[in-house]
Amino acid sequence: MTSMSRARVARRIAAGAAYGGGGAGLVGAAAVGLVLAEVRLARRHVGNGSSGRVPVADGVYGHSYDVGGDPPLRLVMLGDSTAAGQGVHRAGQTPGALLASGLAAVAEHPVELWNVALPGAQSDDLDRQVALVLSSPGPAPDICVIMIGANDVTHRMPFTRSVRYLSAAVRRLRTAGAEVVVGTCPDLGTIEPVQQPLRWLARRASRQLAAAQTIGVVEQGGRTVSLGDLLGPEFAANPRELFGPDNYHPSAEGYATAAMAVLPTVCAVLGLWPEEERPDVTRREGFLPVARAAAEAASEAGTEVTAAIPTGPRGPWALLKRRRRRRVPEAEPVTPSA
Repeated sequence: MTSMSRARVARRIAAGAAYGGGGAGLVGAAAVGLVLAEVRLARRHVGNGSSGRVPVADGVYGHSYDVGGDPPLRLVMLGDSTAAGQGVHRAGQTPGALLASGLAAVAEHPVELWNVALPGAQSDDLDRQVALVLSSPGPAPDICVIMIGANDVTHRMPFTRSVRYLSAAVRRLRTAGAEVVVGTCPDLGTIEPVQQPLRWLARRASRQLAAAQTIGVVEQGGRTVSLGDLLGPEFAANPRELFGPDNYHPSAEGYATAAMAVLPTVCAVLGLWPEEERPDVTRREGFLPVARAAAEAASEAGTEVTAAIPTGPRGPWALLKRRRRRRVPEAEPVTPSA
C-alpha cells in the first residue's frame, strides 16, 4: 500500500472514529480473523520462557538530582503489555523505568514513575486507566506515555472504535493538563510463528491502525512516535536479541530500542530536548497534511508527528520529525513511591 493510499484509509478511519462510523479499514474481517488465529497460536508460547509476571518499576528515579527540594516530574505509563514491560525480569528493563531514568538524566531532576498499563488491554481499557490516573491526589502528571493497539488488531476491534477510545483518553489527559505521547500500534508481522501471507496482512493492519491512531492523537493535542517499523525490520533481523523468551514480547534490548525512540519526544514535549524544533530538511522533516504525515510515520521507525497548523486548504497540517535517538541505559534501582 502506498503512502497516499494509507493516508486515505487512515483519514477515513479517523473520520469514522470522530463521527461514530464502523469498520476496520481495508483489511477485511476475514483476513484479520486469519491473522488473529495465527497470533493466538503464537501467544500460546507466552509463558513458556517467561513467568508472565510484570516487574513493578513504580518509584522515583534520579535521586542524585534532588538538590532543591522541588517535587519530581511525574511520568505515567498507560496501555497494554508493551507499556507494562511484560517479558523482562528486572524493573529497570521495563520501558517505563528506562524512560523515567532517561528523562531524569536529561532534565537533571528526579522523576516519579507510575505505571497503570495492563497486559492484554485493548483501547477500551484506557477509560479505566485514565480515570485511575486522574482520580489520584495531587496535580495531573507532567507527561503520560501510552502504548496500545496490538490487542485491538488481534481481537478484531473495529479500528474506528479503537481510535475513538484512544482519542478520548488523550483528550481527557490533555484537558487535565498533562502532556501526552503515544507509541502507536507495533508491527504484528514480526511475530515469528506468523507465516506469509498472514505476516503481510498483519503488517498492513498494524500500519493502518497506527496511521489512524496518529490522526486521532494529533487532533487532541498529543504527539505520536511510530513503533511499527522500529519493532519491524529490527526485530525481524534480530529476533533472538529483540524478542524475549516467549517470542512475542520484546526482550530487554527490544524495550531499550523502543524507549530510545520515544525518549526524545517525551523530552521535547516538556521543553527539555536540545534539538532545534524547526524541521530539518536533511532528515526529510517538514510540514504535511495530518493524514499524509500519519501515513509517512507509520512506515518509518521513530518518526514523531505533532500538530502544527490547525487549518489549511487541505485541512489541518502536522510537523513530521525524525529526532536523533539517545541510548537509554538500564535504569538503576529506585525508591518506591510513598
